[in-house]
Amino acid sequence: MPEVGQDLDVDGEMAVVESVKAASDVYAPISGNVLAVNEALADVPETINTDPYGEGWIVRLQPAGEIDESSMMSPDDYQTLLDELDEVDEVDD
Repeated sequence: MPEVGQDLDVDGEMAVVESVKAASDVYAPISGNVLAVNEALADVPETINTDPYGEGWIVRLQPAGEIDESSMMSPDDYQTLLDELDEVDEVDD
């Protein structure tokens, strides 16, 4: 996890999420300064999966400048991508 006050670059590594099967990097969606880190995730990391839009937040960032929202996905667009990836995985199995 980054530290409060740390500057992050868009698409730069921000954190690592570990599971039983793998460890995955989490990348910053925008450039900015870390205002807060969700320390509760250390004790209950599954909150990222069970409540990603609520208590499962990872960091709060102060944007370094204007945000290009056209480069970001909405929750619905992201779910569509995940569903498409699941379909590809099913075909490959």
